[in-house]
Amino acid sequence: MRKIARRRNEPAVVQTLRSATAATLSYVVASWLLGVNPPPLLAPLTALLVVQVTLFATLTTGIRRVNSVVAGVLIAVGFSALVGLSWWSLGLLIISSLVLGHLVRVGEFVPEVAISAMLVLGVSHHTDLAVSRVLETLVGAAVGLLFNIVFVPPVWVESAGESIEDLAGRMRDLIRDLGDEITGRTAVEAAAARLHAARRLDHDIVEVDASLARAEESLRLNPRVKEGLLSRIVLRTGLDTLEICAVVLRVSARTLTDLAKKRKGEDLFPPPVAEALKELFGHLAAAVENFASLITTQISSSAEEAEDRLADELAAARAARERVAHLLLETVQEHPRQWQLHGALLAEIDRMLDELDIEKRSVRLAEELDRTAEERHERYPFLARVGRRLAQLRKRRRAF
Repeated sequence: MRKIARRRNEPAVVQTLRSATAATLSYVVASWLLGVNPPPLLAPLTALLVVQVTLFATLTTGIRRVNSVVAGVLIAVGFSALVGLSWWSLGLLIISSLVLGHLVRVGEFVPEVAISAMLVLGVSHHTDLAVSRVLETLVGAAVGLLFNIVFVPPVWVESAGESIEDLAGRMRDLIRDLGDEITGRTAVEAAAARLHAARRLDHDIVEVDASLARAEESLRLNPRVKEGLLSRIVLRTGLDTLEICAVVLRVSARTLTDLAKKRKGEDLFPPPVAEALKELFGHLAAAVENFASLITTQISSSAEEAEDRLADELAAARAARERVAHLLLETVQEHPRQWQLHGALLAEIDRMLDELDIEKRSVRLAEELDRTAEERHERYPFLARVGRRLAQLRKRRRAF
């Protein structure tokens, strides 16, 4: 029960309850309007298709799904009135339904046109009964749309933020493991295991990207959200940065694996260099964690604290990086073996520090906001003119 209680706010759980409620309400409404004989099962079926996890999906994907069901029902009405159900009429119905689905542009829901047509044709043997199926579909669509408009779907920013924080936590643990790996002698198998763990981050990023896409969609056309555009850009650019860091981390793990292959049975680095690198990786791990906290924090005061912590960790990491560079230079001058791997490791660390830089992130956010505004003006020129006109009126009022 505790596990169920913790999962009550997950998208799958919430969507299951919402879909079941909307389908039940549509059946009740259809039974009240159309009668219970035969049972109006197309109404809850249509409501299930319409009620999506976000309001934007309901008004786009849901409408296309309604079109597919209505198209299938209408073509089934014609077949029911003219030829009825037989093996040849079923084949002709499927072909006609698929063609009609492309004509009405229901997109990826073309098969649902044929599915709806077969369901209706299988139970409708009279024209009056077939027409009632059309009414059931319309009732289910109306109830589903009204349900999502009255009971607006939740905003999934929090779940997306948790996914980003989980990803950053796995990256933090891997960076610390790499720092521990550097000290002492490292077996090639252990280094290869770290490399495989870094490669698995790609799969984690795909899952986080799907969660973030759902969150971005939940912000669109949602009356609960006042600054949806800013929230979307903050999360999206933050995930892009973490994705680049994951790629760099994978390359770093590859570099350390190659170094372990070259130095079997001996330390990867001299003890002073190893300790300095471990300290550097510790600051990098903390910086990744604080970066995730910064992009997922909604309260301004907490965001400022996260930004301050991130700035402190980046400053400490840069200072540690300079110490490592000097130590590595002295080591290479004495023993120039695999000097190119040393330089590659430093370059990869520099790339991560550059990606996590606060000033660079501010510039990136400003660029994304400007780009999004330009795209919106190009797509909706009338709204852009209205917005400029309102801005001019506000300036005039302030002048008076």
